[in-house]
Amino acid sequence: QVQLVESGGGFVQAGGSLRLSCAASGRTFSSYVMGWFRQAPGKEREFVATISKRGSTTYYADSVKGRFTISKDNAKNTVYLQMNSLKLEDTAVYYCAADDVSVVAGMPDYWGQGTQVTVSS
Repeated sequence: QVQLVESGGGFVQAGGSLRLSCAASGRTFSSYVMGWFRQAPGKEREFVATISKRGSTTYYADSVKGRFTISKDNAKNTVYLQMNSLKLEDTAVYYCAADDVSVVAGMPDYWGQGTQVTVSS
């Protein structure tokens, strides 16, 4: 079992930056593949980024590639999502997710409660 708590969301102007954090507690953090998802109003939840257990491999949705960076600090039990050059369409609730195997092959086992990111013009 792992518990996930996101933070760092807020309001930002288009072109600005935010860094989201996801603190994990429970089982050994390095045992999990971590990821970020988002859900905009009226839309389905979508994949944003994932990082491997040791943090050596990352993968991004095309919509955020080159603008967002996912990183993991196993010593701090935290995963981050650095978001740069934010666009209006990045507005969404962002969720942290964890899984023993993969966050993109099926539904992740664990989810955080979400943090709102609002990008304004």
